[in-house]
Amino acid sequence: MINKSEIKKKYKQSLTPMGVYQLKNLINGKILIGSSKNLPGRKNRFEMELSLENFSDKELLHDVREFGKDKFAFEVLDYLEPKEDPAYNYTEDLKTLEELWIEKLQPFNEKGYNKQPQK
Repeated sequence: MINKSEIKKKYKQSLTPMGVYQLKNLINGKILIGSSKNLPGRKNRFEMELSLENFSDKELLHDVREFGKDKFAFEVLDYLEPKEDPAYNYTEDLKTLEELWIEKLQPFNEKGYNKQPQK
């Protein structure tokens, strides 16, 4: 007999953690907020970008060069809970969650590396 609750539990556990993260400058406190369907993969990418000093954001790149890659920390701010539907698209949920964190932390100008949304 198939145990549906066990199948649902295994499905949820098999998903890669997704949610909202920040890359924090430990010297000046500036942050970059973003979201990802694969938080461990995003962290690895940041580590690679830090090592190679390869950022499209010129201000972030300048700070990495000035302070060093070891002065930046990747931190998960919020996880998105998986749904029971394997076909569920998390894109809009992640976007909304990211917007909530951006609104809360206001990571613009002297506080962060995010670009202020156009009104």
